[in-house]
Amino acid sequence: MTPLVSICILTYNHEKYVAQMLDSMLSQKTDFGFEILMHDDASTDRTADIIKGYAQKYPEIIKPLFEEENQFSKSEIKNISGIYNFPRVQGKYIAMCEGDDYWTDDNKLAVQTEYMEAHPDCSLCFHSAHRINIDVAGSKLMRPYDRTRTVSPEDIIDKSSGYPTASLLMRADLMKILPDFYMKAPIGDIPMQLTMAAGGYGYYIDRPMCAYRYFAPGSWSRDMLNGSGYIDKQNKYLHQMLEMYDSFNEFSDYRFASSVESAKKRIAFGNAVNIRDWKSIFSDKNRAFLKELPFKDRTYLWLQKTMKKTRV
Repeated sequence: MTPLVSICILTYNHEKYVAQMLDSMLSQKTDFGFEILMHDDASTDRTADIIKGYAQKYPEIIKPLFEEENQFSKSEIKNISGIYNFPRVQGKYIAMCEGDDYWTDDNKLAVQTEYMEAHPDCSLCFHSAHRINIDVAGSKLMRPYDRTRTVSPEDIIDKSSGYPTASLLMRADLMKILPDFYMKAPIGDIPMQLTMAAGGYGYYIDRPMCAYRYFAPGSWSRDMLNGSGYIDKQNKYLHQMLEMYDSFNEFSDYRFASSVESAKKRIAFGNAVNIRDWKSIFSDKNRAFLKELPFKDRTYLWLQKTMKKTRV
């Protein structure tokens, strides 16, 4: 039976998490078939062995690829889902998950797919998540919006809160021929969302059906903090993201030009916050973006800036 949904997963040194992640997918209650496409990027721990054990038990569902050398570190292309997983997709829809995340609702796929099947103009369905910092006990909700709602292409492009990657369900036909801005981007989730925005609208479900771990070993969030040159890393990331938005603007025939320009300003503001560029953070041009931050975050930034001045 041809699967309706193809779940695409990247793993690297996720031995602590990969079994929980796979169990959360295998427990999904659906009346349709799905496949799990995995790419392990030469993990140095037991991740590959754990995946092989599951693949032997569920050979019709779990279809892994194993690298002998780490491809992420060797290639200039960082979105390796587009190279190793998307070309293997058989489903009508693609669901995403990282190896250190997992799903928390056995009806997740059924709920999202039901909406997508009934609304063919919808290109992206996503939901809220439990946000887990592995260094801190407990979790917080990651809610891009405060209610279930449709999301316009413009709002997908220019948003004040990110979408949990493990919540994404996308039309597979839109990912068959990947645009340059996707292949050249420093991260994978935002260019995927931009691709969906160019092909339809979004639907957000205000129901936490996955868990997003951040600062996990091997994750992008952890890698950005590790080692020296934090500011250089952030500035490089900003430059690459601005180039990506410009390339998307061209790809979409400038249909969303004003949203793209706003998104570029928003991500530049986020970079200023990350590197503590106080002049930029509190400038008039960024006043609207600053007001979008939670009150406690704005207060914390103001206190940091004040204390820095006091020490000087």
